[in-house]
Amino acid sequence: MSEIKLVVFDMAGTTVSDTGEVSSAFVDTLEQHQLESTPEQVCRVRGSSKREAILNFIPEGPNRSQRAEEVYLSFRKHLADRYKTNGVTPLPGAEEVFRRLRAAGISVALNTGFDRDITRLLLQALEWEVGIVDAVVCGDDVQQGRPAPYLIFHAMESTGTISAKHVVNVGDTARDLEAGKNAGVSLNVGVLSGAHEQNILKDAPHTHILPSVADLPNVLGLSS
Repeated sequence: MSEIKLVVFDMAGTTVSDTGEVSSAFVDTLEQHQLESTPEQVCRVRGSSKREAILNFIPEGPNRSQRAEEVYLSFRKHLADRYKTNGVTPLPGAEEVFRRLRAAGISVALNTGFDRDITRLLLQALEWEVGIVDAVVCGDDVQQGRPAPYLIFHAMESTGTISAKHVVNVGDTARDLEAGKNAGVSLNVGVLSGAHEQNILKDAPHTHILPSVADLPNVLGLSS
């Protein structure tokens, strides 16, 4: 694995504990704005840009974009309130994996469908703002979120990684893995610590499915 130069990790459900905050905030927001949804529909958009995900539930018509933005702002408030109330914690092993990767000369990037404001709230609560990772890419940094590859490409640009052959992508949703395939990464790793269970991830493009990020060093051949 000496060719690996960058590992790109999703946040909620992959490196940051998600005990239902994201999905419950999303569903409550849709209900607040009288937008119909099913659990299957909500599951399908997990891992997407939250603005793009919300647009899926807004009927066609005048002022659709404006309405979607109003719904998104409500979602952001619902989620921020939940994080402030429940706290934010890293998933077990995540920080140690970051440390081992960086000690081996491998850059670490976080990417997320959250906007910069929500991401900043998470990073501050986790104390990950300085010295923990090499780059953080948010949903509002790119024109199109997952399954488009642009979050990964932006992480590559931010860390000076030229070829996707030197990149590992890690996420807990099918959208994460679809983005990894579209980016052409070397390893595309699903983890079972978040939104999607094995029966969903196994049908998404992947090279590995692991219980959690704590198992990644073994795949990369990194010693303790």
